[in-house]
Amino acid sequence: MIDQRTAPYAALFLRLALGYLAIAHLYWKFAIREDGLAGWWANLNTNGYPDFVVYYVLAAEFAGALLLIPGIFTRWVALFCVPLMVAASQYWLVRRGFFFTAAGAELPLLWTVGLLVQAGLGDGAYALKASPPFPFLDRGRAQPAE
Repeated sequence: MIDQRTAPYAALFLRLALGYLAIAHLYWKFAIREDGLAGWWANLNTNGYPDFVVYYVLAAEFAGALLLIPGIFTRWVALFCVPLMVAASQYWLVRRGFFFTAAGAELPLLWTVGLLVQAGLGDGAYALKASPPFPFLDRGRAQPAE
């Protein structure tokens, strides 16, 4: 049973957490990393990722940082960020394995689940611009099999 009184606030909390984590990753790329954005970009290129993938990664992180926190089209922004986290999971899984203690894929997989849960929950409380509904889910409730 979903508690209708607290569910919008749980979605808000998840939305804020995901958005602030996106800000933290952008801050790391631009301000903390010794070789900055250029070094991060070159590292991805060296590992075989073309420039359009790197542009998508930045677009998804900026979308997460700028649109999730205020709640602008939350469902669609979360879904836009999912391929980024799936790719990050694959990137770290083949290089370091699964576990977080070895800088593996565990955390990116958790991000992926969080983004999918956010997309499923919706905008949450205090969202500035509600997400358009999913076109394939708003045709009415499925009827039980007879």
